[in-house]
Amino acid sequence: MSEEDGALRENGRVKGDYQELVDEISALLGAPATLENRDFELIAFGAHDGGGDGESGFDATVLDPVRTRSILTRRSTAEVRAWFEGFGITRARGPVRIPPTPEAGVHRGRICLPVRHRGFALGYVWLLDDDPGPTERQLDAAMEVAARIGALLADEAQAGADLTREFRAVLTAERGWQRDMAVAALRTALGARGEGLHAVVCVAPWPSADPDDAPAARTVQGAAAVCTVPWGTTGQSLAALVRLRSADALAPARTAASRLLETARGAAPAASAGASAGAAAGIAGARHGLEDLGAAWWEASAAARAALAERRFGPVAQWSDVGPYRLLTALPPEAAHDPVAAQLLSPAHRELARTAEVFLDCAGQAGRTAAELGIHRQTLYYRLSRVEQLTGLDLDEGEDRLLLHMVLKSSRL
Repeated sequence: MSEEDGALRENGRVKGDYQELVDEISALLGAPATLENRDFELIAFGAHDGGGDGESGFDATVLDPVRTRSILTRRSTAEVRAWFEGFGITRARGPVRIPPTPEAGVHRGRICLPVRHRGFALGYVWLLDDDPGPTERQLDAAMEVAARIGALLADEAQAGADLTREFRAVLTAERGWQRDMAVAALRTALGARGEGLHAVVCVAPWPSADPDDAPAARTVQGAAAVCTVPWGTTGQSLAALVRLRSADALAPARTAASRLLETARGAAPAASAGASAGAAAGIAGARHGLEDLGAAWWEASAAARAALAERRFGPVAQWSDVGPYRLLTALPPEAAHDPVAAQLLSPAHRELARTAEVFLDCAGQAGRTAAELGIHRQTLYYRLSRVEQLTGLDLDEGEDRLLLHMVLKSSRL
């Protein structure tokens, strides 16, 4: 078993079990099958030796746009999901035949085998419907396999819920014995996976207000655990614990962060699409084991805040790359409201504040600042004199410059 397969083991089972069961359905029905969870995220697709191209046995000439996208992107769009659910698959107890509808991108008919456990729909097995198609006896046998898939999904959902709870407890617990107990519980839940090398990822803001609305860890490549964490006073952020092979190779964490950002944008309702489009991700430094998860979460969330404040860092920012924001994010929120810049930061003086920040970013070099702003030097000098009048600071003094620079940067956070 590969290292990746070993990392995916949960409750004594390997995710390969899903692949084996889907392949069993493909063999029973003589047709390639795909398995998706109830959110239409791809879990496995069956290898059927039907003479098609490629290792999967799929013939590219029979794949319609919906099926192709599902396999390549591992998910379906909200529109596709709503269209298929319109055929009653969420309530069905047996196979559902769905006719071809080219205008919806469905060029081939489908057979949907609902995957249920104790009455609840947990996923769907999909097959292309050929003529004459499978017999009722074959479909009954396939539904028995689908029931076994449902039991696996239910077990995994329970294990995932437990892991989500323990991971969130570590990130939200107070320092001291509470966090120590939470770390011990998470270590037990993760087993050997908890002792490896990890990076913590923060995606903020997360579009859902539901504290339990987080992607399953198995849908985030390389993630050992995923949960939501409060962000600000009313919002949510998303935390992911991502496995690494090397402390200086954070590519798996960056990949996970980018895909989670895509998920956030795709999951946001129309009313909040603007907010999710402004989401960013932060990645903490690599760490062994779980003892330092609290500090790692602080780094990841601080890097996400820096990426939201300075677009040049994002949309995915590493803690090691955010420069002075490593210190600025540690300041209390009220630091941004230092009275020295109260007037300068008012809406009426937005252009003056920008001029001051660019001037300080350019190390006080007038020529560079004027070029950056596209203004004449005399205009720059006039604006800087106005900044000094509003703040009472002397921009020829290093400490005054430092104070103003910190306040201007902090105000973005």
